[in-house]
Amino acid sequence: QMAVHLPLGNAAILEAQLLMLGSHNVLNPANGAPITVPSQDMVLGLYYITKPRPGAKGEGLVFYGPEEAIIAYNEKRADLHATVKCVLRDVDERGEEFEELKETTIGRILFNQVVPEEVGYINTVLTKKSLRDIIAVVLKKAGADKVAKFLDDIKNMGYRMAFQGGLSFNLDAVVIPSSKQDLVQEGYDKADAIMEDYNMGLITNNERYNQIIDVWTNINNKLTKQVIDTLVKDQDGFNPVYMMLDSGARGSKEQIRQLSGMRGLMAKPQKSGVEGGQQVIENPILSNFKEGLSVLEYFISTHGARKGLADTALKTADAGYLTRRLVDVAQDVIINEDDCGTLRGLTATAIKRNDDVVQTLYDRILGRTALNDIIHPITGDVICRAGEEITEEVAKAIDESPLESVEIRSVLTCEARHGVCAKCYGRNLATARMVQKGEVVGVIAAQSIGEPGTQLTLRTFHVGGVAGGSTVETNVVSKYEGRLEIDELRTIKGKNAAGEPIDIVISRQSEMRIVDPKTEIVLYTHALPYAATLFMADGAMVKKGDLICEWDPYNAVIIAETDGKIAYESIIEGVTYRDERDEQTGLSEKVVIESKDRTKNPVIHIVNKEGEDVKAYNLPVTAHIMVKDNAKIKAGDILIKIPRAVGKGGGDITGGLPRVTELFEARNPSNPAIVSEIDGEVTFGKIKRGNREVVITSKQGDVMKYLVPLSRQIVVQENDYVKAGMPLSDGAITPSDILRILGPTKVQEYIVNEVQEVYRMQGVKINDKHFEVIVRQMMSKVKIEDPGDSRFFEDQIVDKWEFMDVNDELYDKVVVEDAGDSQNVQPGQIISLRKLRDENSSLKRRDLKPVKVRDIVPATSNQVLQGITRAALQTSSFISAASFQETTKVLNEAAIQGKVDPLANLKENVICGHLIPGGTGLRDYDNLIVGLKADVEGLAQAAE
Repeated sequence: QMAVHLPLGNAAILEAQLLMLGSHNVLNPANGAPITVPSQDMVLGLYYITKPRPGAKGEGLVFYGPEEAIIAYNEKRADLHATVKCVLRDVDERGEEFEELKETTIGRILFNQVVPEEVGYINTVLTKKSLRDIIAVVLKKAGADKVAKFLDDIKNMGYRMAFQGGLSFNLDAVVIPSSKQDLVQEGYDKADAIMEDYNMGLITNNERYNQIIDVWTNINNKLTKQVIDTLVKDQDGFNPVYMMLDSGARGSKEQIRQLSGMRGLMAKPQKSGVEGGQQVIENPILSNFKEGLSVLEYFISTHGARKGLADTALKTADAGYLTRRLVDVAQDVIINEDDCGTLRGLTATAIKRNDDVVQTLYDRILGRTALNDIIHPITGDVICRAGEEITEEVAKAIDESPLESVEIRSVLTCEARHGVCAKCYGRNLATARMVQKGEVVGVIAAQSIGEPGTQLTLRTFHVGGVAGGSTVETNVVSKYEGRLEIDELRTIKGKNAAGEPIDIVISRQSEMRIVDPKTEIVLYTHALPYAATLFMADGAMVKKGDLICEWDPYNAVIIAETDGKIAYESIIEGVTYRDERDEQTGLSEKVVIESKDRTKNPVIHIVNKEGEDVKAYNLPVTAHIMVKDNAKIKAGDILIKIPRAVGKGGGDITGGLPRVTELFEARNPSNPAIVSEIDGEVTFGKIKRGNREVVITSKQGDVMKYLVPLSRQIVVQENDYVKAGMPLSDGAITPSDILRILGPTKVQEYIVNEVQEVYRMQGVKINDKHFEVIVRQMMSKVKIEDPGDSRFFEDQIVDKWEFMDVNDELYDKVVVEDAGDSQNVQPGQIISLRKLRDENSSLKRRDLKPVKVRDIVPATSNQVLQGITRAALQTSSFISAASFQETTKVLNEAAIQGKVDPLANLKENVICGHLIPGGTGLRDYDNLIVGLKADVEGLAQAAE
């Protein structure tokens, strides 16, 4: 329905004003950052006046106060950008005012005229980002009314100053760096060298392609850096194009690179849904928009731009549908109580990827509720009591303490029966206070996740199909000094291309750490990949800038672990491999293909001098065989290469939206990894019908057997020790496996983090709690494993609460096995212990045969993970489910079951035209009387 609601009653007008007035909605409910932020011209104007220019008129003047400085500016004695000294009021940490002589600029003095007094003096260059932070501070210190005025004032000032500064985009502002020609030449030279290697047959076509892409990506990055450096120096940093970029008003580095650097590598035209490796055209567009493109370059560009527009049109629908499903699954999550009293929670830690902190601990715990007392590990002070909100101050104290993790309450562990409780949810991000009863947090979560989906899909065409590709990581260079520790390391000695001896890693699950020798604090961790060349030994002291290891990013390889002679087994042309000839070089390679004949399995054996088989390597599909039959090899030689898909286009959410959908629908990926269910040691069994048997034996002697198809690469080796939940073959781990093996908490964490990852790639910030609300709804059901004596049947999917209720009812009851001489009970009947005692004592008095019983068997169940569509269709309310999807089916089933809809949640009530049970319509408030005291007394008398 597309209705326009007009509040007519006084109470309605008041409520609408409270909820919808702009100054009450300064913060974004998705992440708690200010959302009413000046943009474009306003930002540009404010940036312009607060930026200092060296040598401006009036530099070095000293004023006794802001008034004098403004007079000097009006009398044209001092320029806007002049650095001057002035006595200014400021506010210290405790909020006390003081005056001091500060070095500042005239423009900043002007800007501070509109800043509320409580905030103090702002003495920085203003960009869109810093303005956002300033608005947050103003809101916190000065309140909503002052923020509204402040926003209006900076809007006016920004527009006026952008106009007075005459800031506009002109051709001369686009500066092409002088070194462009040399860089392009360097790129050509490197590309020629790579082609030469290729023509001599030193590298494969795939490697050539990847290396050329790499060369141009690097050249492009260098050029971009020079473009920016040139712009910064131009016109003392007052180049209008650079100011637009630097202030965050408009434009990005990518766009400026295309204006005055080069357009760079372009994405290949591709059928949608085809996951090909080579998605980048290897000849870059060398011109930029100022020089103009050649006809060919223009033609290639057109494709990218057009694809962007087409994508946009198609993706909007997907994003809208995702939002609709999210709203439908989460609409019944309402804050219904203050505290559910749970003792469970989650452990929050900072999220790191390799070495970069992606999300700080501060961000993760701010506005949550502490589960236990948080105690400073060194001083022993209590930073925060259990059940208290973690405020900015507390979060800062925790961040500065040595604590690595904090236990917090979470929606995922909330035990509220309907909706969730305020303590588990924590802070309402739109108000920066604890959430109130009646807040519809489910809908807010759904909208917060759905809204960027529509925005992000519209991001593709700005850059117009230019391939983003970052350069691939190929080595680890130490950023710290310390001791190197490596877990589970196995290496062999090999030789590199120059014939020098090197160490090659052959363990699969090695991890290295750099530890500070004095404090034993881990400074850095990184996975050590298989087949990497290791330059430092375990336990060695490394210095900053030392190269620790490097590897080939484009190929997964398999390495010979011993010297010996090669023996092929069932490596047959046309059956298990095909010869790929290269037209240009005339060289051929053997590439393993999937064989129709399941009995034939390509294997490379290494045979010692006595002719005994020392080691056998299975060959996965798409492997390139690098050794000839009967060749002599040394340990460390490469036996096969498996090209990895690198050089993919820039990751925009076009790849992201399907990923989000896949996670929320709990779909299993197309090539799931085979996962170990127990901790234990790996041994390889025999081959059965194209599957290799992998056996895992735990220390207790449990044995699990898994069949891995031979076309898949096995990522564990004989005698490796694996933990439960570790993959045995390549591929993605399915959420249902994580749930089954590692339990509900782990799968919840996995889904939240994976979805966050997609949004984070796009630079979109969404608070974790919104994802948690959705995941909670996905995990709200259980599957009956053994019904016991309950009324469930096997494999039935029921609500967690219903399951617990039924089991609670069975508690303290027994099942009649033999009724004896009793007239009142039948065999199989469930009766309470009390009834049994009464019945048996009555029978005993009459010397009759007593009733025989057995203990009752309660039902048992497993947690299930449902996709959002399934979860929405399984809600308790059939009206809500019917209005979502598959209406006929839902209504038929409801009619057959004789369902009753209690109209407990939002959607059903909207459909029936009732007041929704959220916000001020919460059913707890139904009996409140709002009115004058006299009215209430009158009503009371009337009641008597």
